Formats: sequence, structure tokens, C-alpha cells
Amino acid sequence: QVQLVESGGGLVQAGGSLRLSCAASRSTFSSAAMGWFRQAPGKEREFVAAISWSGNTYYADSVKGRFTISRDNAGNTVYLQMNSLKPEDTAVYYCARRTVPSLGSAPSEYTYWGQGTQVTVSS
Repeated sequence: QVQLVESGGGLVQAGGSLRLSCAASRSTFSSAAMGWFRQAPGKEREFVAAISWSGNTYYADSVKGRFTISRDNAGNTVYLQMNSLKPEDTAVYYCARRTVPSLGSAPSEYTYWGQGTQVTVSS
């Protein structure tokens, strides 16, 4: 069962930008808060950003001012605009659905994880 599909990853130089997309099924996306996580090799999965159905946002300190999460409710898609990328941002990026409308960073509060998209930032 494929409910979330991430895309838009790639190789970019430090200081560059990428825009990730997460296409969700209608049943997965509708009325749900959504989030982005990332996982680098040998590291635990790390919260990046979350967005409520109405557009309220919440960011990890490490990406504040550089990343922007947004959503297109009509298109069942959530985005992550990543600017001023750093080598430390290199990871597989995942999107997921929150199980409650409120915003939070704990992975246990999310479900229906996508397969991920690789982001590599060179120095």
C-alpha cells in the first residue's frame, strides 16, 4: 500500500536550494497535519518540519529560516522548500501523516511514512 510518495531530491552544492514534494492519497491527506523527517546514515530519524491542515507550521531549530513547509490541499501534496542547504542537511527525507491535528516532532505521532527521497549537499 503506497500512501505517500516523496520526490524532488538530488545533488546540490552548499548554499543551493531544492524543493521536495510529497504526493499523498486523498484519504491519507485529507484533514491531516503532515510532517517531514530526515535520516542520515548512522543517525536516528530527525524531525524537520510540520504543517497543520490550515497551514500553521512548526520547524526544527536546525532548519528555521532556511526551510519552508507548505501544502496544496486541493492537490493532496505537501512541499518542503529547502534553501541555503548545508552538507549537514544530507539525508533521506521522508514525509508522514500526523495522527492528531496538533503539531509536534515525535515520530510516534506520525504514520504512513513514504519511501523517502535522497538529498545530498556537497561542500
